[in-house]
Amino acid sequence: MPGRSRVPAYSGLLKTLLDVLPQYALAGKTVLPLATGGSTAHVLAVDYALRPVLASMGGRAHHPGLVRLDRHIAVREDGGTAIERETDVLLTPVVDAFAAALTRHTGIPEVLNHGAALAS
Repeated sequence: MPGRSRVPAYSGLLKTLLDVLPQYALAGKTVLPLATGGSTAHVLAVDYALRPVLASMGGRAHHPGLVRLDRHIAVREDGGTAIERETDVLLTPVVDAFAAALTRHTGIPEVLNHGAALAS
């Protein structure tokens, strides 16, 4: 539409990476679509842009993805990551669902200890 700006669904760097991978590079892999965005215009990017691309490459996303605005995530002085409480509350069930999917598909219990990952 003339005069309407187009907001990219995901970064050029990610698109380049996905372009150089073989078509079915994610076949049989459990994937977790997560993204950050600079504005609320990016909120639907995971479900309407990234998830279909990952699925076309064979990736399995049996759980919800998550998009958070970059202002909700910060880098601490020690290089670690600080996330707002609301983001932690939203991220925990997403990571738990991902860990459960990994366990189902790999047979390895407790593949991901998200509490340790989020604390670092």
